[in-house]
Amino acid sequence: MTPPVRILGKASSINVRKVLWTCEEAGIAHEREDYGSGFAPTDTPDFLALNPNGLVPVVRIGEAVLWESNTICRCLAGLAGRDDLLPRDPLARARVEMWMDWQATELNPSWRHAFLGLVRRDPAFANPAQIAAGARAWNAKMAILDAQLARTGAYAAGPDFTLADVVLGVSVNRWLMTPIERPALPAVAAYVERLDARPGFRAHGRNGIP
Repeated sequence: MTPPVRILGKASSINVRKVLWTCEEAGIAHEREDYGSGFAPTDTPDFLALNPNGLVPVVRIGEAVLWESNTICRCLAGLAGRDDLLPRDPLARARVEMWMDWQATELNPSWRHAFLGLVRRDPAFANPAQIAAGARAWNAKMAILDAQLARTGAYAAGPDFTLADVVLGVSVNRWLMTPIERPALPAVAAYVERLDARPGFRAHGRNGIP
């Protein structure tokens, strides 16, 4: 039986939504408390003792404390014994983790300027030329995903849904909901429709929050 899972983080956070979607896919019961902008602060000594970065989500699993959303998702899938979400075979697992890591290290940084400038209205990211450059970089990364989905004909790591699609699904939703000019990416469009058949994506991915 999975130990009690307590999620600290507001439900609108893209990284909290990954964890919530993973819980739904894996059938993991959990409790969530609102932390982050507009809610309980993350810069207090108590919170920083849990995550020195001062970011959500933080997850308590029994007495253990975890941060970094993709790592949390991996742990939850393992605790639930969901080898379909994260295979045990080293090569099959690496294909899933490769796209999870790409989401974190390549795709996410590409949207930073456009998203913060256009959606968050952060004055530090208001330069139109930098927003336009950011949108181009973001679209270029999405074209890489489109090519991969065209190759598999289904999901990021192959024919079956995995954790890679949880973390990519919330990022694809952000791309679709940010007011930038987007190229036609037919494999991504078909991918979103496949994801939309999953209740977890509808609740935590395509839920009206970028």
